[in-house]
Amino acid sequence: MTSTVASQKTVLRSPVKHQPLAQSSNLARLLLLADVLGLICSWQVVYWARFAKFLSLVDPIFIGFSMIMLVGLYLAEAYRPNTQTLGLRAPARIVVSGIFTAIVLAGFINLSGIVADNAILGRATWGSSFLLFMVWAVMLRLWAGAWMKSQAEQLRWLILGSDRKALQFAQESLEKEVRAKFSVVVESFDRSIDLMKSGFQCIERDEFLDEDRSPAWAGLLMSDDLHVSDLHTRQLMDLRLQGVPIYRLPDFYEALCYKVPAALLKDNWFIFSTGFNLLPSGFNTRLKRIVDVVFSGILLLLVSPIMILTAVLIKLDSRGPVFYSQIRTGISNNPFRVYKFRSMRTDAESQGAQWASKSDSRITKVGQFIRLTRIDELPQFWNVLKGDMSLVGPRPERPEFDVQLAEAIPYYDIRYLVKPGITGWAQVMYPYGASVEDAYEKLAYDLYYIKNYSFWLDIGILFKTVRVVLLGKGR
Repeated sequence: MTSTVASQKTVLRSPVKHQPLAQSSNLARLLLLADVLGLICSWQVVYWARFAKFLSLVDPIFIGFSMIMLVGLYLAEAYRPNTQTLGLRAPARIVVSGIFTAIVLAGFINLSGIVADNAILGRATWGSSFLLFMVWAVMLRLWAGAWMKSQAEQLRWLILGSDRKALQFAQESLEKEVRAKFSVVVESFDRSIDLMKSGFQCIERDEFLDEDRSPAWAGLLMSDDLHVSDLHTRQLMDLRLQGVPIYRLPDFYEALCYKVPAALLKDNWFIFSTGFNLLPSGFNTRLKRIVDVVFSGILLLLVSPIMILTAVLIKLDSRGPVFYSQIRTGISNNPFRVYKFRSMRTDAESQGAQWASKSDSRITKVGQFIRLTRIDELPQFWNVLKGDMSLVGPRPERPEFDVQLAEAIPYYDIRYLVKPGITGWAQVMYPYGASVEDAYEKLAYDLYYIKNYSFWLDIGILFKTVRVVLLGKGR
C-alpha cells in the first residue's frame, strides 16, 4: 500500500521539460522545414518585386535550385544542432557552403543554353533570392544556437553508478559532444572515489529520487553493473512514465555521440540489443553488393581522367611506381591485397610497418594533396568490383596492426563481420587513426555502423565523404 501511494505521489508531480535528445532531433527537422519556408519566401519576394506576380512552386527549375541549396547546407552539417549551431561555427559553414553552391549554380546556368532565357535564371532573380536565403539561414542558426544553449544550461543529469567510466563519460561526452555545460549530479555510493575533487555534486542513494530534495532530472544514466533495488526500480518506472529518459551508458553514447564504445559493452548487450542486420545471406547484404558493383563501375569511368592525371603527377614528383599494394584484413579476417596511388617515398617502410601521422615526412608533395582529397583511394574501386571491399564499411587494417589492436581493444574483431570500405562512418566522423587510442575511437564508430546499418545510412556516409573531399579533411 505504501509503495502504491508513493508511486501515485511521484506521478502527480508537475511535468517538466525532458528528452533533450528528442529536442535536438526535433530542432533539426524544424531547421529543415524553416529552410524550405525560407527558400519559398525568398524566391517569392524577389520574383514579386521584379515581375509583380508569384512564382509557381512546382516550377522544376525552382525545385532544382532549392534542392541544390538544401544539399549544400546538409554537406555543411547545418542540420546537426547538437554540435554545429552553437557560436559562429555554423554561420561560417553556411557562408562557405553558400559560396560553393553559388559557383555550382552559376556554372550550371552558363553551361545550359537551353534554359538561358528562363526568367528564374536571370542573375538578379536567382542571385538576390540566394543572398536573401543565406541571410535567413544564418540568422536561423544563430537563434537556434542561442535557444539550445539556454536550454542546455538548465539541464541536470543524474548518473547512477559513480565508477570512473561514468565520470569520464560525464566529463568528456556531456560537455564535449553537446557543447554545453551540464550540471551533473553523481550518486556517491562508491566511497572509494573522491568525486568532489572531480567537480561533481554528490548525493546519497536514498536521496536521488526524493521529490522534496532532488531537482527535475533531464535524464538518468545507469552503469550496466549497477544493482537496483525493487524500491528504486518502482521509482525509476514512475520517472520513466513521466517522460524522463533513462539510458544505459552504451545506449546513451549511441543516441548522443553516434558511436558505441567497446569499453562500456558486455556480452549480454550484444545478445539483447537490436540491430546488427548485415547477415551474410540477408537482403541488405545482397542489395549492398549490387549497389557496390553498379556504382564502383560507373565511378571508375567518371574518375578515369583524374586517375590518369594523378599517375602523371606522381611520376613527375618522385621516383618509384605509380601504384602500391598492401595486404589488408577483410571480412571474416581473410587477407586481401588493396591497391592505392603511391603517396609516400619508396623507402617509407624500410624500418617496418608504421602508422601514418600528421605532417609525416615520408609523404611526397603530390602525396600530401591526394591524401587530403582522398584521390589516393580511387584505385580501391577495383577492390570493390572484385568483392574484396565495399563502398562503405570499416577501414581495412594491416594484419601487423590487427594483432596489436585485437589484444588491446575488446570486441575489435567484430569490425570484420562486414566487408571493409573505401569510406565509412568512422572515416567521416573521426580523423585518420595513428595510434591504439585512435583505433579505439574508430572502433566505437564502426560498431555503431554495424549495429545500425541501413541503405540510408550508407547514403548519408557518401554525402559526408563528399564534404570531407571538398574541405580537404583526409590524411
